[in-house]
Amino acid sequence: MATTLAVVTGLLAGLGAVGFRYMIRGFGWLFFNRGAHLLEFLGDYYVIVLPVAGGLLVGAIIYFLAREAKGEGPPEVMEAVAIGGGRIRQRVALVKSLASSICIGSGGSVGREGPMVHIGASIGSTIGQRFNMSEDWTKTLLLCGAAGGISATFNAPLGGILFALEIVERKFVGRNFAFILVSSIAADLLAHSLLGSDPSFVIPDYSMYSYWEIPAYIALGVLAGLAAVAFGRFFFLCQDFFKVTLHKVPGYAKPAIGGLTVGVIGFFYPYIFGVGYGRSYGPGGELTSLGGADLALLGQIGFFTLLIWMVLKIVATSATLGSGGSGGVFAPSLFIGSMLGGAFGLAFHDVFPAVAGPVPDAAGSYALIGMGAFFAAVVHGPMTAIILLFEMTRNYNLILPLMTAVIVSYAVARTLNRESIYTMGLARRGVDIHRRAQTDALEAVTVGEVMTRDFPTVLPSTTLPQLMDRFHESGHHGFPVVDEWGDLYGIVTLEDVEKATPHKDLPLTIADIATRSPVVAYPDQSVKEALGQLGGRHVGRIPVVDRTYPNRLLGVLRRRDVVTAYVEAMSAKPARNRVT
Repeated sequence: MATTLAVVTGLLAGLGAVGFRYMIRGFGWLFFNRGAHLLEFLGDYYVIVLPVAGGLLVGAIIYFLAREAKGEGPPEVMEAVAIGGGRIRQRVALVKSLASSICIGSGGSVGREGPMVHIGASIGSTIGQRFNMSEDWTKTLLLCGAAGGISATFNAPLGGILFALEIVERKFVGRNFAFILVSSIAADLLAHSLLGSDPSFVIPDYSMYSYWEIPAYIALGVLAGLAAVAFGRFFFLCQDFFKVTLHKVPGYAKPAIGGLTVGVIGFFYPYIFGVGYGRSYGPGGELTSLGGADLALLGQIGFFTLLIWMVLKIVATSATLGSGGSGGVFAPSLFIGSMLGGAFGLAFHDVFPAVAGPVPDAAGSYALIGMGAFFAAVVHGPMTAIILLFEMTRNYNLILPLMTAVIVSYAVARTLNRESIYTMGLARRGVDIHRRAQTDALEAVTVGEVMTRDFPTVLPSTTLPQLMDRFHESGHHGFPVVDEWGDLYGIVTLEDVEKATPHKDLPLTIADIATRSPVVAYPDQSVKEALGQLGGRHVGRIPVVDRTYPNRLLGVLRRRDVVTAYVEAMSAKPARNRVT
């Protein structure tokens, strides 16, 4: 059943991604195309009004329907995993879809990928809640939805998996990997069938011109790491400005102020509007096929224009999200990184033309590397950045430069600030993801990894004197009780014998005193979840049974196993099954 739910989650996330894309296109047509006719009395200045109108709508929708739908999306998902038991309010998917599509369609400088993570995660969480799944399984379905959202949006199933594990869950391997895998594939297949298989960015087949470029790629990594930290600080300064300085302005009105900032910038530099790449409606209502990031990747933008667009995109994105708009920093990070890389490539070509190669190739290839390096430094996800760039561009010739710049940029950003733009947002709300990861060490260890296998058992027909002898001989204070077919009958403890002492004159057997419906655990559960089932009861051992055949005894989870699991988890040593 779990696999089926993971596939269903992936399919629904994929369907959500397709629908979300069409919603953005529809609102883009409504604002930029129809808006040009309705506001023709304003002339070209009508584009300034569009993000303001969109901000008013977004502010009202979020403020009155679901306030957690504002912002980027991934931080809210990470919070649900860390402290929310994987539970997201069921209305969030709809509210997030509507608010983000209006924000992007009206020109807000945000991306659609962050919202899709939130939408997909809320779909998975809703399924888990509707089927009354445990906290552990609800979190797994949440991660399945998050992976499916990225997979379908970028046509990147591996990138979706890594995003869910490296950035959202913040660990690469877990028992839920297989379910996230099938969910991501299902989402990608559905999006494939409805949207086609074209990569997100169509670029020339770039390759490294000379091995002497490696030092340049290292320098670009350093620059991208520094720029990412600066972007994060400016981003939260804008957030503080709207929260503190403009505290008297109603929350539902603030996105309109951010929209005004974006509108003024977009009037002079329209490529700042929206996600910044791919097909979109622009001023005049025309549908354009290339965004600013696409042009940078093709090496068609000049040096100073690249720098201006980079700075203005930072300002526009910070204003949109800092004011309470809805959308992600994913696409803006790619846009900013491409501008940074393209400008660096042109400067490097001017100094070392023989090493950098022709101008268009130098600008385009460095824009691609800058895109990955900046994104990795912003979200602290180097593996995700590397794999996503490969899947988004289908260009595998720049693997060495990309890995070099990404690792360097991540190291620089991590050294200057241990928080990514996502975890910093949570930390400012009082949610310390790092401390939570330490206190939840048992969540990363499964019962099957640490349980004691081949634990001694007793039969229901065993008499109490015989049972006491077994207690003395083994030193155990309780045994699972199995019938003649080896199926779990119950559990008996020394406490059960003591309760039966007043009836010692009766010929009692274990069948008379055993607990017939004990708390059980499953090998694929986390140790934390298994302990949570006890609800504070003083139980020294839990029978572990097969989830598909609940009467089949697989082992016992003891206090000693739990202590060992915690020590090994905290010391990052893999737990092993023990036989005693």
